[in-house]
Amino acid sequence: MNKSYQSKRQTENTGFTCANCKADVLPITNGSYRNHCPVCLYSLHLDIKPGDRLSDCHGLMKPINIKHNSKKGWQIIHCCLACGETQANRIAADTIQPDDWDMINRIMNYGN
Repeated sequence: MNKSYQSKRQTENTGFTCANCKADVLPITNGSYRNHCPVCLYSLHLDIKPGDRLSDCHGLMKPINIKHNSKKGWQIIHCCLACGETQANRIAADTIQPDDWDMINRIMNYGN
């Protein structure tokens, strides 16, 4: 892995306070990007393409569904409450702070 790519990953993969539930969210440790809260599963509309941080919206994104992608595994479908855009994000597993499976099951079975 080249140094500029590694540095970019470390810059983008930082901890944050969830804008929805105010949980302290740790950086992900499985080599991916942390893009949603592992507690309430909400996200912010920061990306146009995953990891680019180029969206001007910055609206709160509500988890509305869970789907399985044969190439990417389980994904949370988020809908932006500001602009209506939907995006799929991988479920965070095998990391220091994995996503809450009770919340994932709730969304799968009942929506949110």
